[in-house]
Amino acid sequence: MTAALDLAAIRAAAVLLEAGKLVAFPTETVYGLGADAENPQAVAAIYAAKGRPQDHPVIVHVAPGADLGYWCSDIPDEAYQLAQAFWPGPLTMILKRNEHIPDAVSGGQDTVGMRCPSHPVAIALLSAFKGGKGGVAAPSANKFGNVSPTTAQHVRDEFGAMVLDDAQAAEAAAHAYAAAITASMADPADAGPGSAVANAGPAGTPAVNAAAAAAAAAALRLAVLDGGSSQVGIESTILDLSRLATHGPVLLRPGHIGAQDIADVIGVMPNLPDQTAPRASGTLESHYAPKAPVALVDGAALADTLARLSARGRKAAVIHYSALPQSSQGSAAAAHQHMPADAAGYAFGLYAALRAMDQTGAELILVETPPQHDAWLGVNDRLRRAAFGSSGIVEMFLQS
Repeated sequence: MTAALDLAAIRAAAVLLEAGKLVAFPTETVYGLGADAENPQAVAAIYAAKGRPQDHPVIVHVAPGADLGYWCSDIPDEAYQLAQAFWPGPLTMILKRNEHIPDAVSGGQDTVGMRCPSHPVAIALLSAFKGGKGGVAAPSANKFGNVSPTTAQHVRDEFGAMVLDDAQAAEAAAHAYAAAITASMADPADAGPGSAVANAGPAGTPAVNAAAAAAAAAALRLAVLDGGSSQVGIESTILDLSRLATHGPVLLRPGHIGAQDIADVIGVMPNLPDQTAPRASGTLESHYAPKAPVALVDGAALADTLARLSARGRKAAVIHYSALPQSSQGSAAAAHQHMPADAAGYAFGLYAALRAMDQTGAELILVETPPQHDAWLGVNDRLRRAAFGSSGIVEMFLQS
């Protein structure tokens, strides 16, 4: 895709968002399934498309320089310090929400998660959407509980017939519609200054107002912007700052930005969550799971586990970072993925590896337990949730 087509696709995606439609877009963490955060019906469509529980909040993504005060109240100085240090980037802050934020975004809570992503496509989309003054509510672009997507193809695999062929199709649909309604279109000023809708058409093409775009996009269930592979590979760190006076900062979900990174900025190490912590995206016990059950296996026991499975005629896919004995690779291993031995490299490839191993048709995915150092907290969190409920699964396969 050329740079010009990228820009056209981004403009078209902003038009669709303003029309209340869904757009999947890349961030540096994973791909998000986005909707206008101030449109309750559009946000409800996210929940319907994903099969997401109504009380599980979503994160609002904003452009660089966005006014946090528009979205949040009682904003502590620490939030501004962290935004200065880590935005754009993979940090979500939980803050008290303003009254105009739909309940659908917050899961009915009095808080909202805010993030400014750093992926250039995400920044361009958020800057085009409502002239950079809007917010896009976006959880990961997958069916609820499944492995998060880190490429546009992963999104297409998840949603199948709901998805337009590609971002160029969304761009072509928007411009084709603009040409078809030339005679009856409203004044572009109706769309509001700075609106992507008001500036959507190429040179010499009429602009598209929100009502017209909504009619044109009626058959478009989901557009996908392709921005390549997400650079980080796991979801953002989530930090609760909504109860500083009583609970201090609370790390709700580990990620690329670690607790020490946060402490270096605000001077306080984040606490662990308790039962009173706000609900936050991606923090349910079972999450990020492929179809095949996942079992975490210590590296020292991996070869023996594969040999025992092979003796029972079982086939397992294997994700490992240390060397797998050559004899093991041809035994029970239906397929194997050798991961980088550093935390950042492992995180980058984790979800793609889980998806690839799931597609082999293996009965079971064995994952070598990663190191337990602080740098691996995000990876270990995602794998623990992916393997939730699979305790004893290896022994079950060996006995059946």
